[in-house]
Amino acid sequence: MPIFRLNENLIFPEIELAEENGLIAIGGDLSSDRLYLAYLNGIFPWYSEGEPILWWSPDPRFVLKTNGIHISKSMKRILIRDNWEFTINNDFNSVISKCKSMPRKGQDGTWITGEMLNAYKALSEEGKAVSFEIWEDNELIGGMYGVITPGYFAGESMFSLKNNASKLVLIKACEYLLEKGIDLFDCQIYSEHLKSMGAFEMPRSEFKNYLPG
Repeated sequence: MPIFRLNENLIFPEIELAEENGLIAIGGDLSSDRLYLAYLNGIFPWYSEGEPILWWSPDPRFVLKTNGIHISKSMKRILIRDNWEFTINNDFNSVISKCKSMPRKGQDGTWITGEMLNAYKALSEEGKAVSFEIWEDNELIGGMYGVITPGYFAGESMFSLKNNASKLVLIKACEYLLEKGIDLFDCQIYSEHLKSMGAFEMPRSEFKNYLPG
């Protein structure tokens, strides 16, 4: 099946038309309207510097129920400490910049290109992307950003400068999203870390039920 090539029209193919590896379209741009439309359709961009924009909708999808996150006994003790603070959209630019610059084990460089960074900043200014921050003694030690849709939250990237910071931000973000009536956290791609926190694989056909359209 040929890959759908995007043009100036704001349209995406049905996600069932994705390749076996999840690739569904190529090209287009990262304008706020196109980027948000992608998430409304269960699609996200992921590509490297120098490549054309690649759009994905994998099957299965790696997800986490916001009311089903696993919290260990040791994490429960950490949650009640008084030297850290959780904030929302307090410093989106710092969070995405740290996600971009954070070294990743087994990865050469980052998928967050300069173009991607600017695109998500623009989406944040429109209230469609959000950051979650963890501060310890007024120092930013962990954070995550993603895109909020009416049906689910798409977690894009996170960083951690101290032990357990990524777990803290994930737990508190899930609490916040649950309060907002969003019960699905889209992790997109499998990871052992997220699996240990309760994430699981969901068939794309089931994930589609969470899409606003």
